[in-house]
Amino acid sequence: MTVIDANGLIMGRLASNVAKRLLSGEEIAIVNAENAVISGSKVTTFEEYDEIRNMGTREFGPYFPKRPDRILKRTVRGMLPYKRPRGREAMANLKIYVGIPAEYKDAELTTVDGANMTRLSSNKYVTIGDVSRKLGGKF
Repeated sequence: MTVIDANGLIMGRLASNVAKRLLSGEEIAIVNAENAVISGSKVTTFEEYDEIRNMGTREFGPYFPKRPDRILKRTVRGMLPYKRPRGREAMANLKIYVGIPAEYKDAELTTVDGANMTRLSSNKYVTIGDVSRKLGGKF
């Protein structure tokens, strides 16, 4: 099992890398999901996520999560063929956590090389934790 520390990683690049590795059969756990970043202006990002959240109805969906670990899981799911058996198997091999749980305290944490936030050309970014709090998530 590979344990990835999402602290300071760009969410989209992290998700695409993880999706590719899941499809190859790897088991992955992502910790510190609330510290992953979304590039772009805070105001624009908050508006986009608020718009997505308010789309549809409570009874009929589409359902969009508030918690940071579930936001990241939904992002990875969007990059997988989750309606097909191989996509469902890949999703079963993914675990995402807020913070670091006790079972991974002593595990060796890895990172994704191409997803570090030092790649950003500007200082416009927001963490998933901030977006989650804005949507009303409690974690």
